[in-house]
Amino acid sequence: MARALLLENPHTNADPVLAAAGVEVVRHPGAMDEDELIRALDGVDILGIRSTTHVTERVLAAHPQLLTIGAFCIGTNQIDLRAAARRGVAVFNAPFSNTRSVVELALAEIIALTRRLTVRDKALHDGVWDKSAAGSHEVRGRTVGIVGYGNIGTQLSVVAEALGLRVVFYDVAEKLALGNARRMSSLTELLNVADIVTLHVDGRAGNAGMFGREQFEQMKHGAIFLNLSRGFLVDYAMLREKILDGSLAGAAVDVFPTEPKRTGDPFDSELRGLPNVILTPHVGGSTQEAQENIGLFVSGKLTKYLKSGATDLSVNLPRLSLPPSDAARYRIAFVHRNTPGVLALVNQTFAEYGANIDGQILGTLGEIGYVVTDIGSELPREAVEAVRQMEDTLRLRVMIRPNPED
Repeated sequence: MARALLLENPHTNADPVLAAAGVEVVRHPGAMDEDELIRALDGVDILGIRSTTHVTERVLAAHPQLLTIGAFCIGTNQIDLRAAARRGVAVFNAPFSNTRSVVELALAEIIALTRRLTVRDKALHDGVWDKSAAGSHEVRGRTVGIVGYGNIGTQLSVVAEALGLRVVFYDVAEKLALGNARRMSSLTELLNVADIVTLHVDGRAGNAGMFGREQFEQMKHGAIFLNLSRGFLVDYAMLREKILDGSLAGAAVDVFPTEPKRTGDPFDSELRGLPNVILTPHVGGSTQEAQENIGLFVSGKLTKYLKSGATDLSVNLPRLSLPPSDAARYRIAFVHRNTPGVLALVNQTFAEYGANIDGQILGTLGEIGYVVTDIGSELPREAVEAVRQMEDTLRLRVMIRPNPED
């Protein structure tokens, strides 16, 4: 029986999906550091994490039996994807499941900051009646600048426009503008015109530190700033300075460079206690609806890979899905270095040992190749071992498929 270790409390609806595929599920409520994770992965085939646990090359090297990793979130920068691919470990995430939740939080914070609701709320909690329109604005007619026009950025664009906001966006990739949104030619151009700047970029290493003194000083005086993306993107000490000197009217931050491992752990940040600043504990996608969707989506991808070798929507292996064949008796999932002639050599090896190929699909992604092959005859052990011993083999897995004639 395969074994799955789920960390950081992904939704429990993942458990029956895994169990139905014959997987034993073990849960641990918090994140783990590198040494803890290495100890915990003994005998584990499937690892499920969220955003805090880091899966490093050292972790992967210590556990060659690990088959696949599910990130029950959008981001995968906490996983060494290249090292995983080189070991034939497929990684899946949930790129769409919590998009709406993040968008709704961003919109709620844009309205709250623009109306200075945080300031009014604090005054009343302190026992002070502070009824004033000073600094309070409607969002209608203001310009929101979206940095990163992916799944979240595009949906935010549509909903923000429906609220009467003007939308501009900047993305390093060529993206189609939705509705009346306007693409800016540079980040500087966006910062110069936006009343609200919100970051929705991915966690690639090149984005680290992308927003610092230079970018804050290019923003309009009195603008507001949101980061619901990645904590390491922003110089928060500089954000603090710009809030305190009045250059920025407010900010909302959901992600931090270092985050506690478990609920209830202490938290500190230079942004604590600042006026008109909303701090949330990485809950952009933490709604019941989003977590339910993520639990089902990621567990479904993990079990499909376990049972059939399908890698559709994998973030680090070629995306393949070979339709089932009633005539196939075995399915072979073969991850290899993307070297010319590998497929021909594999097929020649099967032929030499009398194995009949019933169906096959190949894909490549950078330095990695992936082949799924259905065998409609008996599969000699010698053929499998010959392929396993090939110089370019990274991982080979044989799945026994039922014979419809039995």
